[in-house]
Formats: sequence, structure tokens, C-alpha cells
Amino acid sequence: MEMEFDAASGMNGALADRLGIKLLEATPERLVATMPVEGNTQPFGLLHGGASCVLAETLGSIGASLHGATLGRPFAVGVDISATHHRAARGGLVTGVATPLHRGGSVVTYEIVITDEEEHRICTARLTCMLLQRK
Repeated sequence: MEMEFDAASGMNGALADRLGIKLLEATPERLVATMPVEGNTQPFGLLHGGASCVLAETLGSIGASLHGATLGRPFAVGVDISATHHRAARGGLVTGVATPLHRGGSVVTYEIVITDEEEHRICTARLTCMLLQRK
């Protein structure tokens, strides 16, 4: 089963769409997306840590699904996410880049690095997904 994600058509996920996440690149080896800070802030006007986690989980889950599709297990479900928030973002776009740490037959782990427009690291996240078959 081959899976494709069209950067022009968005993520096809309601939450990613609401947060303004735009997928720029998607292969099992590397995924890139942007997200605006505006509209995704906490009460002090800083990028919400939960929004960073949504960006991270979106990228890692798509990467896991793309990998799983090559094995006949294209359905990825997140089982663990951790995120370290290094510095605040107050405006502009942030960019997430996901690369695999482990791609097995049933478990996949990605590291997701989120940076601001000056390429300062905002957040480092790790997502582990289980790969499931169609029932």
C-alpha cells in the first residue's frame, strides 16, 4: 500500500488545519512543516507548548505512516510523546523537521526539532508510534 501526502492539500486533519500547519516535505526519512505562532499562543502571547506538541505529533505520525505503508502496516498511533521547550517564540512561523530515530516493523520513533525564523531551537520532541494493519 503506497501512501502520499500532498503538501498543497494540507494535512487532512482538523486540528492541524486549525493550527495552520503546512506540510512542505514528507518522506519516511524527513518531514518538514511550518506553523504560525499567531493564533497558537498561551495567555502571555508565547507559542503554546501544546501547539508545538501537535506540530511534532503531526510530523512524526505522518512519517510513521509512510514507513508503515512500506510494510503493510500504514496506520500509526502515537503511544508516547515528550517535548523539551528551550525558548519562547512570540511571532512569525516555526518550522518542524522530523527525522527517524528507529523504524521497526511495529514501533517507530521520530525526533522532531522545532525552530523559529532565526533558526533558534524552540523545542525538541520525540514521538513513538505503533504501526497497525487495516482490520
